[in-house]
Amino acid sequence: MARLATHNPNGAIDLVPFTFAVLDDRTIVSAVDHKPKRTRQLRRLANIRANPSVTVLADHYEEDWSKLWWVRARGDAVVLDRPPEAVLAALVAKYEQYGAQPPAGPAIVIAVTELRGWSSGG
Repeated sequence: MARLATHNPNGAIDLVPFTFAVLDDRTIVSAVDHKPKRTRQLRRLANIRANPSVTVLADHYEEDWSKLWWVRARGDAVVLDRPPEAVLAALVAKYEQYGAQPPAGPAIVIAVTELRGWSSGG
């Protein structure tokens, strides 16, 4: 499970689950896909355009606490209305559901500036 946190115009944090892929150890990508949404003018895109500072939190939970972990990435994001093929290809490679219907965009590209994590295994 992963969540994307952005800053809204009121100064509060907006947090949403999101699909993502890692292009390299300092770049995370996501794109607006075909899943049902109220609008394609997503608040997270407007938030990023106004303030590019974002945080991504990915975590894993199980009843067996020896398998718990989390990773937090902070960085600067940009919204690309016409995402490069590499961004879409990374998402299609990660998510089987995108094979038949790849995300059309826009895309979010995050340049990771800080990476932290924890696992119960040490």
